Amino acid sequence: MEKRVSSRGIIIEDDNVYAMFRRRIKDDGIIKEYYVIPGGGINENETLEENVIREMKEEFSVDVKIKGYLGKDESDETIAHFFSCSIINGTPKLGGEELERCTEQNYYEIRKVAIEDLDKVDILSTDMIMKAFKEEYIEQ
Repeated sequence: MEKRVSSRGIIIEDDNVYAMFRRRIKDDGIIKEYYVIPGGGINENETLEENVIREMKEEFSVDVKIKGYLGKDESDETIAHFFSCSIINGTPKLGGEELERCTEQNYYEIRKVAIEDLDKVDILSTDMIMKAFKEEYIEQ
């Protein structure tokens, strides 16, 4: 099975990271709340960098500049590449498929999470967030 490849953009601003808050209410009433770093799957003939720029525009309605490559997280099913980004145009607001799919049962919201509070919320990729905070870039 081929792994799904994605790019994700980490924006650090004033000791906070922008993240997508998710709330899902299942049919049995169980509520799951968590945060994700914005990004998504790569389109055909798209570079990792082009992908993260497009995904940030679609999901957060902002234009970004890539500051550096942070590394990748790999699981059995996915390979996620992480980039540190800065906003060059726009104010983060929900857009794209997330806006279209947003309901009470399947809720999306852009939030800032304080770096000091990362251990208090359910968010993946805290190691990559800390690399972005410390500007620890690597070669791809």
